[in-house]
Amino acid sequence: MMEEKLRLISGSASEALSKEISSYLNIPLTPLVLKRFNDGEIYCKIEKSVRGSHVFIIQSTSPSVNENLMELLILVDAVKRASAKEITAVIPYYGYARQDRKAEPREPITAKLVANLITKAGVDRVVTFDLHVDQIQGFFDIPVDNLEAIPLMADYILDKKLKDIVVVAPDAGGVKRARSLAKLLNASLAIIDKRRPKHGVAKIMNIIGDITGKTAILIDDIIDTAGTITTAAQLLDQKGAKEVYVCATHPVFSGPAIDRLKDKSIKEVIITNTIHIPSKKRIKKIKIISLAPLLAESIKRIHDGSPMGVIFEGLYSKIYTKRQ
Repeated sequence: MMEEKLRLISGSASEALSKEISSYLNIPLTPLVLKRFNDGEIYCKIEKSVRGSHVFIIQSTSPSVNENLMELLILVDAVKRASAKEITAVIPYYGYARQDRKAEPREPITAKLVANLITKAGVDRVVTFDLHVDQIQGFFDIPVDNLEAIPLMADYILDKKLKDIVVVAPDAGGVKRARSLAKLLNASLAIIDKRRPKHGVAKIMNIIGDITGKTAILIDDIIDTAGTITTAAQLLDQKGAKEVYVCATHPVFSGPAIDRLKDKSIKEVIITNTIHIPSKKRIKKIKIISLAPLLAESIKRIHDGSPMGVIFEGLYSKIYTKRQ
């Protein structure tokens, strides 16, 4: 019965993740035609009726951000015009999230613009992971479930039985995220004081906290070019950290990121599959945690109208048991 009223549609940016979710729910992906015309225009056609159904469209707005965002909007429009009862956009990685405010005069707030586009297209609800800043939820006039990958990372790290852990925020803006992970791991906290003189350029100044002889877990929401996180790992290594692990939810991995992450100061890079990583970028030290089970359960509960908090209560209980 659930399959009759719940439809899963995958955009081209999240095909692998969508197939995993489909497998967990035992609901096939709704077939569609999705192609580009010679001039780059996107065409889609839903090949099975979605009339009266709750449709979940799974599509990260990852690089190429503009292509994937436009594809998402077109998929939403097609489903809306096909008389879907409700549309939920599952956007594991929300692009443009770093443009969340006017830092200087005459700048756009693009994260708000994207929220408007998604809402106006006809989306009734958004599910995403680890927004760059929490207040982006307020840019929407529809419900937004901003899920966290931190419990999954904590669970993975506890399985490694690491000793003397210190969780490190790569900058002041990441302190809340680092504190959450440190609490789950029952670990200490350190902060790297960073200045950013201009976009894409970071200058590290100092380490606040004790990292000497400890296993450092650097955590951030996004790894883009990996300049900041690699420089931070090198500094921790130089200052006496025993090992340095890097955690991030969103592996954007643009430009020289992979070459930088090969740096000997980084023991392991722990990421999720909010963004698909092609095989050529999957170096040995990269470990991918799948979000499919968590997303599948979230989709089921949203469709059924069941509480979402139960999912994380189970995760936290599992983590606290491992800590004992």
